[in-house]
Amino acid sequence: MRRIEVVAAVMIQGGRVFAAQRDEGGEVGLKWEFPGGKIEAGETHREALERELREELSIVAVAGDSLMTVSHAYRDFQLTMYCYLADILSGSVLLLEHIDSRWLASDEIDGVDWAPADREVAAKVRELLRR
Repeated sequence: MRRIEVVAAVMIQGGRVFAAQRDEGGEVGLKWEFPGGKIEAGETHREALERELREELSIVAVAGDSLMTVSHAYRDFQLTMYCYLADILSGSVLLLEHIDSRWLASDEIDGVDWAPADREVAAKVRELLRR
């Protein structure tokens, strides 16, 4: 089974967390996720995350502390997702690869259909936001 390593951003502002909806297609089509993507050769996790946020959302962000790592077996591949807290430094979110986005409060997190690998992260973020 193919193994893929990705990074994901947990961006929290004003008591809300950013989530983005994938476009159609594939096993996670139309599901919601924490934005990010594949780590390229020679990149650190933080460098990959900051690059992915520029490419996907047209923002300049800084990756902070590691929040958690999730492993999930999809039908065609094994995913390892390294999740980091991240802050937007500049720019306004422009969806270049997603079809929708929302800033979700703790009581709204369960109201979207998360990609399977993102569900555990969403549960942890919900608890963080309730503190």
